[in-house]
Order: sequence, then C-alpha cells, then structure tokens
Amino acid sequence: MRNTLKFRTWNVALLATTMLSGGVSPALAQDDSDPTLDEIVVTAQKREENLQDVPVSVQAIGGERLQQLGITDFAGYAEHLPTLSYSPSYGPGYNRPFMRGVASGENGNHSGSMPSVGTYLDEQPITTITGNLDLHLYDVSRVEVLAGPQGTLYGASSQAGTVRIITNKPDPSGFSAAYDVEANTITDGDWGQSAEGYFNAPLGDRTALRVVGWVEHTGGYIDNVAGSRTYPTCVDVDPDPDIITLDCSLADTTDTNADVVEDDYNSVDTHGARVALGIDLNESWTVTPQIMGQHQESNGVFAEQRSIGPRQVTHFFPEWNKDSWVQAALTVEGRISDLDLTFAASNLSRDVDSNADYADYGFFYDSLLGYGCYFVDNATPGFCDGVAGLPGDPINPGQQVEGRDHYDRDTYEFRVASPGDSSLRVIAGMFYQLSKHRIHQRYYFSENFRDEYEVPGHPDTIWLTEQLRTDEERALFGEVSYDFSEDLTGTFGVRLFKTENSLRGFFGYGAGFGSTGEAQCALVVPQPAPLANEPCTNLDKTTAETGALYRWNLEWRIDEDRMLYATRSEGFRPGGINRRGTLPPYEADFLTNYEIGWKTEWGNGRLRWNGAAFFETWKDFQFAYLGLNGLTQIQNAGDADIRGLETDLTWAATDGLTLTAAGTWIDSELTSASIPDTVVGTQLPTSPDLKLDFDARYEFPFRDWTGFIQGNTSYIGERSIDIRQTDSGLIGTLDSYWVADAALGLVGDSYRISLFVDNLFDDDGLTGRYTECATTTCFGEQYDVIVRPRTIGIRFGQEF
Repeated sequence: MRNTLKFRTWNVALLATTMLSGGVSPALAQDDSDPTLDEIVVTAQKREENLQDVPVSVQAIGGERLQQLGITDFAGYAEHLPTLSYSPSYGPGYNRPFMRGVASGENGNHSGSMPSVGTYLDEQPITTITGNLDLHLYDVSRVEVLAGPQGTLYGASSQAGTVRIITNKPDPSGFSAAYDVEANTITDGDWGQSAEGYFNAPLGDRTALRVVGWVEHTGGYIDNVAGSRTYPTCVDVDPDPDIITLDCSLADTTDTNADVVEDDYNSVDTHGARVALGIDLNESWTVTPQIMGQHQESNGVFAEQRSIGPRQVTHFFPEWNKDSWVQAALTVEGRISDLDLTFAASNLSRDVDSNADYADYGFFYDSLLGYGCYFVDNATPGFCDGVAGLPGDPINPGQQVEGRDHYDRDTYEFRVASPGDSSLRVIAGMFYQLSKHRIHQRYYFSENFRDEYEVPGHPDTIWLTEQLRTDEERALFGEVSYDFSEDLTGTFGVRLFKTENSLRGFFGYGAGFGSTGEAQCALVVPQPAPLANEPCTNLDKTTAETGALYRWNLEWRIDEDRMLYATRSEGFRPGGINRRGTLPPYEADFLTNYEIGWKTEWGNGRLRWNGAAFFETWKDFQFAYLGLNGLTQIQNAGDADIRGLETDLTWAATDGLTLTAAGTWIDSELTSASIPDTVVGTQLPTSPDLKLDFDARYEFPFRDWTGFIQGNTSYIGERSIDIRQTDSGLIGTLDSYWVADAALGLVGDSYRISLFVDNLFDDDGLTGRYTECATTTCFGEQYDVIVRPRTIGIRFGQEF
C-alpha cells in the first residue's frame, strides 16, 4: 500500500537518526586518526585523470562502492546518481536514460529517435534505440556519468550526457580471484539468488587472462490474477464520419485468462560471461581483446494495473522477453615517441524476442470507436454482413504482439594524445559506426481472423512491421588545452560529423483491410529485394546531415585542492525517417550547455565537494508519439530551456564513518511549441525537479574482522509524463517518493558476509506509468511501474 509522503519522510529521517546515533558517537570517541578520501581516477576526457582535476561535471561510483551498495544493474546505479534519471516501462532491457531533464516523453519506439544519453562499455558504445543493454555489473572498476553535452568527444546520442562502464583489466602481475553468492526474498513476492565470480591468471610476464561469469534469478512480485473481459461488438451507426454514435447491443465476446494466471510472474533469469586477454607486447604497446555476452529472460510485466489492484494485473496472453547479446571488442594502446595512440573497435550483436499482451487495444478500439465488426472470421454469411464494418462473425479482438529485433553495430575509433604533463595538450581522432536494426513486429489474434484481411504469409495477423533501420556516423574530433599559467587553462574542442539514416521495408495491414500497408506498396518503384516474408515494400527512404559541434572550457585552479571552471558545450541527436512515408523526415535536434562548476577538497582531503550550475537550450527537440492507427511518428516539436544545479559531497567524518550526499535540481519549460495541444511554459516530462541521495557507512573493528553498518535513502521528486495537455490530463503525474536501504556485515582478509534490506519501508514508489495504446484511447487502463518491494537478503563472498 502506498504511504503518504509525510509518513515516508518521517521513516527515512528515523532510519538516518538511528544509524548515526548508533554509529557516530563511538567513532568520534576514538577519533585519533586523520582519515582521507581515496583518489578516483576517471577517463572522461579520453585520458586517465584524477576526478578532481577534470573540469567537467563527472559523478563516479568506484568498484568498491558498487560492491558495498550491492549494485548489479542500471537501476541500481541510477538510484545513487541524481543527475541520471530513466524511463522504465516494459522491464529489463527497456530502460531509457536521461540526464539534466533533457527528455520530451518520447515512447522509445524501434523506429523513433536515437537516445539523448550515450552508454559505453569501456571504449565502445553500446547504445541502442528501444533500451540500453541491461548489463549485469560484476568485477567492474567504476561507473562514470558525464553530465551535459559530450558531443565533441563522444558524438551522436551523447547529447545530454554519457554513461561509461569501465571493467577491470587483465593483470599480469599476479593471480587473483573472487566469488559472491546471494539469496534474497521479496515481500509478498518470490525468492531470488545469484552467483558471480572471476579469476585473473597471468600467462607469463606480459600476458594475463581475466574471466568473469554470473548467473542470477530475480524473483517476481506482480501477480497475474484471474479475471474476464467482455468485448461488446460496437459499431458506429452515424453516417457522419466526424461523429461517433455507437450501437453496442449486437453481440458480446467474453475472454478469460485461466491459462496464464500466475503469482509473482515477472521473474527474470540472467546469465553471462566476460573474457579478456591482456597482452603487453613491450613497454609501450598493449593489446586487449575482449568478448562479453549475456542472455536474459524475463516474464510478465513490471507494473501494476490500476483498475485491478496493488502489484496485480489481469492479462490474457503469454508475456515474455528474451534478450541475448554478444560484444567482441579490441583495444590497442601504445606510444610512438611522446604520443599516446589508442585504437578501439567492437561488434555488438543483439537479439530480442518477445511476446506481449495487447488486449487493451482491441477492447478500447472496439468499445470506444465502434470497430467491433472489423475483427471478424471467415463465416459466410456472417453476423456482421450488412452492418457497418466487414462481413463475418465477430472474434475476440484481443491481440498479442510478437516481436523479433536484431541489432548489429560496428564501431571504430582511432585517436592520438600528446603528453598530459605538457602545457599544450592535444587529442585528435576519427570515429565511424554503422548500426543495423532488423525489426519484426506482428500483431495477431488468437482466433481465426478473416483470410482476405490478414497480412499475406502471416496467419491471423492484422498488422505487420518488417523493416531494416540503418544508422551511420562518421566524425573527426579534437581538443586542444593550453596552460596560460600554472593556474589557468583553456580548452577548445570540435567535432565534424556526417550522419545518415535509412528505413525500408513494410508496415501496415493486408490489402483488404486498410489504406496503410499493402495499399501503399505501389508508391515504391522499383520494389527492392524483400527483407523477410513481408508481402512487399511500402517504405524506402534515406536522409543525411552534416554539421559541427564545439566546446569551450576555462579552468582556474585556486590552489591544489580547489578549482573553478566554465564551459560552453554542444550535443546533438541525428535526424531520421518517419516510417509513415507520407510524413517528412525529422531533423537533428541540438542542445547547447552553459555551465559553471567547482571541484574542491577540504580538511586535508577528508571532504570532497563538487558541483555545477547549468543553463541549457534545446532547439527543435524531437518528439515521438502515437499518431493515426497507433503508429509512432516523430517531428521536431519546439524549443525548451533547462536550468539546474547538481552537487555531490563525500566526507570521511571519522576514522570509520563516511558520509555521502548528492542532489540535482532542475527547472525546465517549453519556450516554443510546434505540435498541437502543447503550451509554452509547460515543464518537460520524465525527469524529477529534485532528486537526492544520501549514504552513511560506519566501519569498526570486530575481533579479527571489520564490521560495518550502512544506510542509504534516495528521493525522487514529482514528474510529469507528457507535454501534450490532453494526454497529460488523462494520465496524470507521478508522485514523489523516498526509498531507503540498509545493510550490516563483516569483512575479513578473505571473506565478507552481509545482511541487507532494500526498500526498507516497502514503498510502492512510482517510477513510470503507461498505457498499451494511445493515451487518448486507452486512458481507461493505466499501468504503474513501481520500485521493487522490500527485499531482504544475505550475501557471502571470498577473495583469493
């Protein structure tokens, strides 16, 4: 049950007070040392640097803290990085990240806009359109989040920022290994367990092999409960096409879901591995080939149906998702004279197969729009003969969606960097990537759909999408930094780019059913070779763009512990093709960022306080929404301004107590609107106006072990969902919420054990809300995505 904000806030405050009253006082009593914070090394600017020396907004979670917090996936680190938010709707593999409020509420469709946040695994981008790889994190060095446009060094899809996952590299200096196991249980849900491990083995003085593996079962907490749905066979009897007058007295079709009823049916099973070989050819050159893969199967949905009840849905068809991917990567690093050279190449292959319940669509289109006699069988004569619609007897209009997506991405980057200790420093490089996305979506009935209306070659199919999307990017980039004095440094960066997007294939109905589909194939002449078993090609278009991005930065080092910087930077997303061929292509949108930031350390390295204030202008932003026939279309929707402040603080308060706090505040508004039903001054959706995170960890000696107690609480502010006034009014807003975690345990020389509670107060915080079809049609059946309920577990690990 949902608690009030006041009650949640009181509980979180009580947790923090209890922790600190039990932990701080003894530590203060024995404060006879001078603790300092560890240095954090990042590669945000394509070279290794101390986080405090990087004049851009970077938040990082190191490998040790990832382990302490039990973070193993994207949602885990997003919770602790306030500058990063995301839109979760359909479960693992479909999370779409956003930064600094740069989000228009786009629906993440496979033929929609590219993401505004880029994601990298080491040196290689792994960004995909419908959702990022849900990479399991283990044996990871750190996660870096670069806020603000990173267009000059990282290019397209790093418009609002970049997430970088940096893995631990093979080490020839010695053998090491570790494993961790976990068991947990979810309140009113199922059990879960995981096992992870790695080993690093030298293969001589200059070569090492590092192997990582994991297997995890995540228990479910959403019940698919028994129910039935009656579909009235409604028809529009008004001759005026602009007026709908329904007659729903003709016949009824009733469906039940007994065959798919199941408790805790949104379980997830994941297994994967990473193998890397590190070869030091000599003192100057290193070659690191790596292959990584993961298979993840999820079931059910990760939302509760508002009309049914908390943590429950009533769905009628099987729902599952299988996400498999493999990335092969090669990194070559070397030195010629005093220049550092890096070559990085990768190939990502990803397959996502799924089946989804789409029964809401049939119900609302039937009962609200009078399409009851359009969903018919082969009966002759039939019930619907002579009635508005099509001949035949009505069938169950509930649909399922069969999905098959295949992604291939090849990336290549070569860059040269001058010495980092010179007063004049240069990075220059070239980048190329080619992404191909094979799209298959089949909307089908469980009963016999009338033969002449189905899509040829696909039985009982009312709609088919069979397309190939191609995205290509070429770029030259460079940055020059110059030390005007010991305290003042200026940086100028530029990226020249060319992008190309193409989309071809088939989408729509069979020839006998509607004007979208086979009826439009005559528009494509000559007909290209088919992609698969589609009846013809009704879309074959390409668009290309060229441009340049710039970045200026001025850094002033007040002293060795404090720095101020000012930045102007730019980012973009490429334009692309609308799959409705009658619509024009959408153009690239651009983000310009003005930022003043600080990096400081105080108290001889005991306290670190960083932050930035920013103002961003988003020009011609892309907006994807469901148009006619429930078909996603994208257009440049207007302009927006975003103001914000982000900060993070870490304090080694005593010899055993470490406190961290971080927050982001955002104020956004539309400054112009080019699509109907939008109003200047409207707040941008998805991202909260305020996001906070607080951590406390106290360590103390316990016999031959080190004991610890830690707690975390995060706050997510209120969020809107849509910029359109009607849709926003129908679907509402997402309330703010707190979530708190706690853990205690022991760490020895080789062993570690901990007990943990995630979502301590079992809060059903809302992370998202959606409908299965256009909000203005399916608003009567809404789904709330909630945080995972209270999870209690135990972890045990050993290092060798």
